[in-house]
Amino acid sequence: MEAEEIHEPDEGSDAYALKPELFAELRAALEAGDAETIDRLMEPLHAADIADLLEQIEPWERRELIELWHGGLDGEILSEIEDNTREEILGYLSPEQLTLAVRELESDDVVDLVEYLDDKQQEAVLDYLEPLDRVAVETALSYPEESAGRLMQVETVRAPQHWSVGEMIDFLRAHPENLPEQFYHVILVDPRMKPVGNVTLGRIMSSKRSVKLWDIKEDIFVTIPATQDEGEVAYAFNQYHLISAPVVDEDGRLVGVVTIDDAMIVLSEENEEDLLLLAGVGENTVSDKVSATVRRRLPWLAVNLVTAILASLVIAIFEEAIAGYVALAVLMPIVASMGGNAGTQSLTVAVRAIATKDLTGSNVLRVIRRETMVGLINGAAFAIVMGIVGIVWFGSPMLGVVIAIAMVINLVVAGLAGTVIPVALEKMGVDPALASGTFVTTVTDVVGFFAFLGIGAAVLL
Repeated sequence: MEAEEIHEPDEGSDAYALKPELFAELRAALEAGDAETIDRLMEPLHAADIADLLEQIEPWERRELIELWHGGLDGEILSEIEDNTREEILGYLSPEQLTLAVRELESDDVVDLVEYLDDKQQEAVLDYLEPLDRVAVETALSYPEESAGRLMQVETVRAPQHWSVGEMIDFLRAHPENLPEQFYHVILVDPRMKPVGNVTLGRIMSSKRSVKLWDIKEDIFVTIPATQDEGEVAYAFNQYHLISAPVVDEDGRLVGVVTIDDAMIVLSEENEEDLLLLAGVGENTVSDKVSATVRRRLPWLAVNLVTAILASLVIAIFEEAIAGYVALAVLMPIVASMGGNAGTQSLTVAVRAIATKDLTGSNVLRVIRRETMVGLINGAAFAIVMGIVGIVWFGSPMLGVVIAIAMVINLVVAGLAGTVIPVALEKMGVDPALASGTFVTTVTDVVGFFAFLGIGAAVLL
């Protein structure tokens, strides 16, 4: 693919978004089968913009575009496309097209594409690779999914720890064909090929030739086991402000390197995954088909239905109280809703803190106490408001007292549940983002209804 131009941004929040006019022109060209116009529209777009475009158009439009566009999909574009759409597009491509697409990719990007292919496509791509590249890709595929071994690129720049800056520069100039397209560090290794330090290119270029690489290595040096979960890898990059880090096998020998761009993609995906799981939609995107979306959402809607029935059973217990004092039916959704919102606030903070390792066994009791106190204070504040509403609206001071007490109880329980439930699920090995929301909502609904209706039945009737 030739050098791309990034379109000039407009001011505003959508400065770098694709323009509506582009979609309109593209759809008109697709309907007319106008390959020349399609080529003209696609030519200046960056690979990331092409990926966005493919994700946002209809499936039939994607297929038509791939068939008509002479520029063709390359590996850089495919590596930018989100997983579900990419899997669909890969099904449209012939083995020959796939082999051409991976021609210029680094090994980590080849692995990222190959792992989604069927056996026939995978074998075609592997056959196209140079023997050493094929071994590298097959080795990476032998590591567990979502591990550092799958995330790393095998192309590294390494040097014996005793080399000088001059020796390193001479080596780099003499062997440009062996260098990755982009790299940030030279990895120092001992005679057993175990990484012992990193030297940045900036320090190499700013030091005299006689200076030893060992003397200008970075203070912070982290090695990553090849079997390490990629989420932990991303955490290490974020925590220690890494640019790249060597990956080692079970014997501690250098097998690859993870760079910051790949680590940040993982971190972004982890954040996105937590957000989607909190809403009970899993790995759902706007480009998914109806059937796939239904399959992901239906189970959690079913779980929510069960929990809603549970809350309704609590209401049914106080059916006579509601019939005898209709104001209870009017006000009880307020208590449950406030508790649910407060619980979701605590839950979101707790899930994010667990993901970033800010909420651990050493501070969990302090966080629980804090959230409980926050719930108590917020509950007291809104209890006063709702007490006044009960008196003014229904002319009943005791009704105001009842809803005030119920509000305090439910917001305290919401703060407690929003923290304790995700921590407990995490200890049991269950993703707290996946299941916490349903449990917290159930607790606040049941407690809110039971507290309000129970107190109301005892005091007002």
